[in-house]
Amino acid sequence: MHPGAHPQQQPPMNNNMTMSIVAIFLFWPLAIPAIINASKVNPLLQQGDYAGAQAAAAESRKWSKWALIVGIAWLVIVLLCCALGGLGAIMSGNSSTN
Repeated sequence: MHPGAHPQQQPPMNNNMTMSIVAIFLFWPLAIPAIINASKVNPLLQQGDYAGAQAAAAESRKWSKWALIVGIAWLVIVLLCCALGGLGAIMSGNSSTN
């Protein structure tokens, strides 16, 4: 390296903390590893471990996506069961009055 030359700096990296925090409200068991990995990204970047930071960000993204998928699927199932249960109650209420 030449004197006075600046070391090449890596571009900033998304640690996926926002997606991990949103995921904790939908399905917390999978969101916890996402938050743990997201919290590792910035310290690894500060240490100069860009590959480790990329791996932690990828793991955080993976766990967040799974938490979002499972959480949204669970929410849809619950809403469908409530809607079908309410519809069933309405239908049985109408048939018993006739």
